[in-house]
Order: sequence, then C-alpha cells, then structure tokens
Amino acid sequence: MILEKVINKIEIQSEYKDFVDKYIDNVLTEFKGKIHSIYMCGSIPKGTATPFKSDADFTIVCVDPKDIDYERLSKIKDRLLEEYPVLTKIDTIICSMDDVLSKPNEWGFWVKIICVCVYGQDIGEKVPPIIISPEFIVDLNKETKDEVDRIHHSLSDASDPKMKMRYIKGYSKRLIRALYSLVLEDTGVWEDDMVKMKNAILDYCKIDSALVDYLYACYLDSHVHVEEFLGIADEVYRYFENTLNAMAASRTSLG
Repeated sequence: MILEKVINKIEIQSEYKDFVDKYIDNVLTEFKGKIHSIYMCGSIPKGTATPFKSDADFTIVCVDPKDIDYERLSKIKDRLLEEYPVLTKIDTIICSMDDVLSKPNEWGFWVKIICVCVYGQDIGEKVPPIIISPEFIVDLNKETKDEVDRIHHSLSDASDPKMKMRYIKGYSKRLIRALYSLVLEDTGVWEDDMVKMKNAILDYCKIDSALVDYLYACYLDSHVHVEEFLGIADEVYRYFENTLNAMAASRTSLG
C-alpha cells in the first residue's frame, strides 16, 4: 500500500498569505543562494488555520544545513511574530537535500508526504513511492526516542508556566503521532487530524484507552501537573517502544 500526500492543494487563507510571502522573502534574502526549497505543513497550507491559535510550520531544504544560522533565522521569526500576532509561534526545520534523498523513510517521508512546497523545486517528487510496511514504520521512528527524551528533559527543567504548557501540548502531540505510526498498516493513510489519529489508535492499538484519552485531553488543555503528565507519558512511551521493538524483531526474523 502506497502512502499518499497529506496536502494535495495549497489553500492559504487571506490573513496568512502576506506572512508566508514575507517569511519566504526574508529567508531568501538572509541566506541568499543557500536555499534549495521551502515547505509548509499543518493548518496554514491546508487553509484551516485559526487566528491566535494556529502556528506556522516550515521546512527549509538546502545543500548544507550549516549554511543556515539559527540565530539569524530566529531574528526573522521574532520580527514576523511581532508583525503578525495572529500566529502563536513559527517553527522551522532544516534538512539537506541529501537527507531527503538518502533517507526516504525519514526525511523523504516528511517532505514528500507531510509537507507541501511553497518555494523552489519540490525535491519530494524525487523520493520514490513510500510503501507502508513494518520496515517503513521502524525507519520512521528512528529518532523518536531522542525527540521524546529531549522534550521530557525540557519539560522537567521548565519553570515558566507558559513553557510548561507548550511542552505538555507538544509532548502529547508527539506521543499520539508515534502511536498512530504503529497502526499505519491498518489505516493505510497518514492523518494529521488529531481526532482521527486518536480514534484510529483506540481502534487498532492494544493500549489502555484511558492513556490515549488522557494524552488527547492534555493536547487540548495543558493545565495539568507536570509530574502526573510525565508518569502517563512514560507509560505510553514504554508501550510504544515495546511494540516498535517487537515489530523490528519480526522484520529481522523474516529477513
């Protein structure tokens, strides 16, 4: 079964078009000649963004990520956030052309399936069709442990209430996405709708439904005690890790 693209048509709402154009222009001017292409994912390119609630998610593809200085990029984001208060935040991922082409089940998946090109030549078109399989699911989650550990530590160390809420929301979303990846062979599609993800997990994952409902509730409303949340998050991740390891072992034995 071949995985299809999440966003087939760019439908940016009028209140965000000027922002997207300015982000692209600013990045191209600041890093002249260094950018191959720029992509977006999430609610803004889908045309479902909500002012003062939605954020902007960009991915920059270049020859060498070292050419993109994060401090200079942060200044661009800070200026645009001040100019466009309808946005809650601006996130930017940077990867190389080689990452996309040499890691089709990781960066290739991200650019080809999750993102849509808003500037330049779409390198995702050069990524071969992605076949849903245990091998793909295992490859897709190669960096999940590092990402989860990073968010876990950031949340544990956070003192600012707003940052705690942001980390809890992000951590909940990341775990739900990880769980959803385990049921791709059952669903046959990659969802970016959190309700549909949650329902598919409840339908196909052999995990306590109360844990999934708790994560989803924290995604919607992050006013929870950090210690309580981390305990649930750790339990969810253990289930995910055990299931993924079993999948990897099965793949190895079949190979």
